[in-house]
Order: sequence, then C-alpha cells, then structure tokens
Amino acid sequence: MPACKARCHADLPLMPPCLGPDHTDRPTALNFDTEPVLQELASFSQRHRLGLVAAAVVALTGFALTAVAVAPLVTDATPVAQRLVSELVEPQGMAQQLTELAAHGITLNRSDITRGTDTAVSLLARLGVNDPVAAAFVRTDLTARQLLSGRGGKMVQAQFDAGGQLESLVARFPSDKPEQLKTHFTRLALSHEGGRWVSRTATVAYGSQMRLASGTIRSTLFAATDESGLPEGVAGQLTEIFSTDLDFHRQLRQGDTFSVVYEALTADGEPVAWNEGAGRVAAAEFVNGGKSYKAVWFAAADGRGGYYGVDGRSKRRTFLASPMAFSRITSGFAMRMHPLMQTWRQHNGVDYGAPQGTPVRAVGDGVVDFAGWRSGYGNVVEIMHGNNRSTLYAHLSRIDVRRGQRAEQGQRLGAVGQTGWATGPHLHFEFRVGNQHQDPLRVAKASETVPLDASARARFGDVVRSVQTKLDVAETLSSRRARVE
Repeated sequence: MPACKARCHADLPLMPPCLGPDHTDRPTALNFDTEPVLQELASFSQRHRLGLVAAAVVALTGFALTAVAVAPLVTDATPVAQRLVSELVEPQGMAQQLTELAAHGITLNRSDITRGTDTAVSLLARLGVNDPVAAAFVRTDLTARQLLSGRGGKMVQAQFDAGGQLESLVARFPSDKPEQLKTHFTRLALSHEGGRWVSRTATVAYGSQMRLASGTIRSTLFAATDESGLPEGVAGQLTEIFSTDLDFHRQLRQGDTFSVVYEALTADGEPVAWNEGAGRVAAAEFVNGGKSYKAVWFAAADGRGGYYGVDGRSKRRTFLASPMAFSRITSGFAMRMHPLMQTWRQHNGVDYGAPQGTPVRAVGDGVVDFAGWRSGYGNVVEIMHGNNRSTLYAHLSRIDVRRGQRAEQGQRLGAVGQTGWATGPHLHFEFRVGNQHQDPLRVAKASETVPLDASARARFGDVVRSVQTKLDVAETLSSRRARVE
C-alpha cells in the first residue's frame, strides 16, 4: 500500500486497518484469531469480579454527579408558546341594577348637639340649614319649641333630600319623667309633610352596647376617668363597686390602673350624649399598689343582681367606706385641736372636705330616725341600721329625706354644706354602736359580705370567663395610649 506510510501489523489484532484516501468506511475483515483473546478476558473477569463491579459503580456515580452539576447550568432554549385570550365579561342584570340605582332616593344626614344659648336660626345654621319656614316653626310650635327649651345637650339630626332640601329634624334627649330617666328617652321629630311642618314626640326605651375603657392614675381619679373617656355616671359606679375594698381618699396612688367593661345606652342606635345615660358596669378591675381587685355584675335566679369578686363573694358589704363618692378626709377619728374651742378633743367622727352641694349618700340600709336642725351640727340626718347601729350626717346644705323614710345603701340623703358650727363646707360623719362612737373606716372594712349561692356558681363561672376576655382587651387600651404618649 504505497499511499500508507504506516504498516498494518498482523501481531496487533486490535488496531484498525490503515485507511488511505481511496478507502471507504465499510468494515474490514481482520486476518487474525480472536478466540485466545476472548478466553483470556473471561479468565480475567472471573479472577477480579468484585473489583470490576466496584470500578463500574464508581464510574457510574461519577457520571451521575457530573450530570447533576452540569445540568442546572444548561439553559433550555426551547421557546415557550404564548397565546393572548380576550373575552368580554358582562355582569348579569346590569341594566336592571342601573335602573334601580337611578330610581333610589338619596338622603343626607348631619348631626349636632344643642347649646344652652341656641336660637332656632343658630342651631339650623350649624346643621347647614337655611330655611326660614322651618326656623319659624321651631319658634312657634309648642311641641317643636322643646328643641330649644331647658338645658343644652340634646342630640339633633337633620335629614336632607338629594337636592339639599331639609326633610326632617329629629332630637333625642332624656325623659322628663324621673321614673323613666334611666330606662327611656324622648324623641322629638319634626317632618315636612304635605307642604307643611308637623311635630311629634314619643317616649322610647334605650338600646345598649358594650364598651371598654381603661386608664392610669397620674393625679386624680377624676382626671384619669375623664382622660379615658369614661362617662361620669360610670366613673361614679366604679368608686361604688370598689368602695368596700379601697379608700379612694387615702389609698389611691400614682400609677394605679383601672379597666372597665360597661353598658353604653343608645338612643335609636346612637350613643347618648348626656351623662345620665350611662349604663351599668358589667365588669371592672382596679389595680392599687400592685394588688388587683376585680368585680363582676351577676344576676341571681330571682332576678336580683349585684357585684361579686371572682371568688364568688359579694362586693356589697353592710356599710360603704365613705358617704361620698369623691372627697378628701380633712379630719379623722382621733384627738385634734378643735377649730372653734381651741382645745384638744377627741374627734368622734370623720370630716370630708368637698364643694358645697356635693351629694351625700347613705352608707347602709336603714330607716331615717332624724332629719332636721340640731344645734352645732346644723342640718342633720340620722339613720338607724339595726343591731343598735346608727350613722349621722351633719352640716348639710339641704336634706332630701324625711323622718321615718326607708333609706337604701347609696341613696342620696342631702348635700354638703356649711351649716351649724362649721368653718367651711364639709361633711361631718359619725358611726355609733349603742352610744359608743366607732371609727367609720374600720367599721366599713370589718362589715360582713355575703357569698354567692352554691347553685349559681357554675353559671357565675361562665360569666366570669366571658368578661375576663373583655377586661384583658380593655387593659391593652391603656398600654397603647401610654406608648403613644
């Protein structure tokens, strides 16, 4: 083979034949015996079977790892098919809805609170009303004139049509009937009917909704309850509830906290704007000096309700700790220099300093034994409570009970004054057992409580668990407010 510079050797059976430029790729027969080679390979595999298997596994594993390492680096260049779909979606009944919406009448409302100095024109002007006819009707109609009579604070709502014309005025305010003051309100409605104004009044029962509030004592309890948005009536209940646990005159500390769940009365769904509308406290917690006091309202099977601690013991003791909700002790049950006699004498009562006219309440149930003037005491009310116990309230500016009348715990007896031998407006309060004077504060602390009946404890437990969740939420309101400040 002159074109091939290398020779094909017969002693190298595995070497392919040398191909010249005029050779083709067709197989070429080898002119040597392959049988001895195959026998030698078979013998070798028998002797080194395990080694060959291991080598194969290692080789395959290497190929697999290489594939895993390389595969993610390879980008699939195959183009992704994309298709744009357009479809018209139309809500069913759209034409009917548009027709009904066009036919629907639009009314606008605006609300305000009346002021003691309001006239018909000034009130309507604040409501955005310029209607001389309506103003004249408010001034002249006997029923409509209730809108401006008496004290301010009435809730007024004006309703307008789509054109801005006044359609009606509705005012809501406390009932003028004392027996309905806490249960009903008066609704005064003025409406434009048949081209003229008409007026109507109705007595309507309050609705209610539960509300939460909490606060921290920084200066006074009054300031804290006002800051928390607690209605005055609810704040008064708070002191009543814990009056047997705490002496708010001497034990209140800066940093004390309170949480309240209370019922807010509503007039036609709107929270009332007057303090008398405050509803009952459902649950409350007061933390004084790190110690927690809790109270829950619970109604027994006979319908009579009261406040109980979470341990099931009544919060109502035989006697309250103080004859006033808010005041300060100016003279305790101890020896003192008499302000008029200028001699050291035993003070057989407790003096509470408070502004003239502050309500004075009975500390316990009893019967009025005396109501009138008594020498240096001035205007006095004395109540017999049974078991030879009595209380005396002196220097009153007015007396609101009469002799022989039944008095209930917390009932108003009169008001703080400066009658008799008094150097300033205050209440002198005494507690006697027989003819012996006792320290009223100690008597109140030692007075007995009534535990909850065993048959009602299961239902009471359900109530406690329910209100505890609300109290926990109310407590967070105070902490959020503190973080903001």
